[in-house]
Amino acid sequence: MNNISSLYTGSWTGATAKSSNSPDKIKGAAEQFEALMIGQLLKTARESGSSSGWMGTGQEDEAGQTSIDMAEQQLASVMAKSGGLGLTKVITQGLEKKS
Repeated sequence: MNNISSLYTGSWTGATAKSSNSPDKIKGAAEQFEALMIGQLLKTARESGSSSGWMGTGQEDEAGQTSIDMAEQQLASVMAKSGGLGLTKVITQGLEKKS
């Protein structure tokens, strides 16, 4: 995914890490991670498929590719927020136990 840097919203410092581990931030980070994982699964499925393109469109131009990439990112984000593969819940539980 080319847009990983857009998901990064803050800076990491060890001194402030403890105070920034609120349940909402942990869940948000876990959802972002799950969205990245789902996005990679979608991208891999598209790239390993037939030469007719994603959903049989046959579009190989740059504009079509960009549109498909954006649609996959949005789908992955919505899936992660809706429960996705269940990674958000597992990650959140693991991180909340440590904080």
